[in-house]
Amino acid sequence: MTARHTPLTAALRELRVRTGLSLAALAERTAYSKSSWERYLNGKSLPPRQAVQDLCRVANEPEGRLLALWEIAESDWSGRAATPTPATAEPQAQEQEQAQEQARLQPQPQPQPHNPPRPAGTGRPPGRGGRLLMVLASVYAVLVGGVVLVLLLLPGRDTPGDEPLPASAPYSLAPQCHGAACEGRDPMRMICGIDPDTLTTYRTATGAHVELRYSAKCGASWARSWGARPGDRVEVTVGGPTREVRVKDQADTEAYVYTAMTVAHPGSTVRACFLPGPAVGERECFEARVGETAALTRPPSPQ
Repeated sequence: MTARHTPLTAALRELRVRTGLSLAALAERTAYSKSSWERYLNGKSLPPRQAVQDLCRVANEPEGRLLALWEIAESDWSGRAATPTPATAEPQAQEQEQAQEQARLQPQPQPQPHNPPRPAGTGRPPGRGGRLLMVLASVYAVLVGGVVLVLLLLPGRDTPGDEPLPASAPYSLAPQCHGAACEGRDPMRMICGIDPDTLTTYRTATGAHVELRYSAKCGASWARSWGARPGDRVEVTVGGPTREVRVKDQADTEAYVYTAMTVAHPGSTVRACFLPGPAVGERECFEARVGETAALTRPPSPQ
């Protein structure tokens, strides 16, 4: 992994963590295998441009920033960003010096106006490749500075996942809230979606799936859903405020949607309800207790 590849790898890992998907699940949602994603996320090989776009789509992330990082990494990986070696500068200087010495020894002609000799290589502006490298260098400087700042501000923590992370690319994530501080907050943005407990999984009459999740490190619970339709809603409560998420459009149907978090602790009863879009079906509710994980396909009597 090169220095120009590290920011891209770190950003890809962040997106993968945000999706909550394992490598196998990520492979199911893209055209790339689990082993390919393991190489891309560990910096062992440069992902194709389409793989970066696919991960942005799954994570519901605008692709502009990631594609800029990919352009920088690809130019370095392919060797297009390599600067010319200075080895040719010395022979050119020697040739120029010899020419000047010969001219000095020859009889001088009558003085005539003339232009001073132009140094080699300055006779024309840089071509397309040169301009591209200058633009990429500027973008790289800004992006690397931002990535380094974020990594310095985040508390240190080993990153969990399906694969070990190389020492050359430190990647630390730690929960950003706990208990009451997590109430109403996004579980992904607060880094609570890393290794949470799945309290139960429920399959609705329409074929959507809803999971109840709990993070002991954050002291909070939430619900996530996939396979739902635009207009569907999911609610979650632990006896306090009810948190809700609505499936807004087609993009939401192709990725996880999450409710905000609500405070929970061992022994809490977490209740979720699935509300299908208008004129589609009835409200379906189910619940689970923190510390008593189970897997459900359909509860016996939805309410």
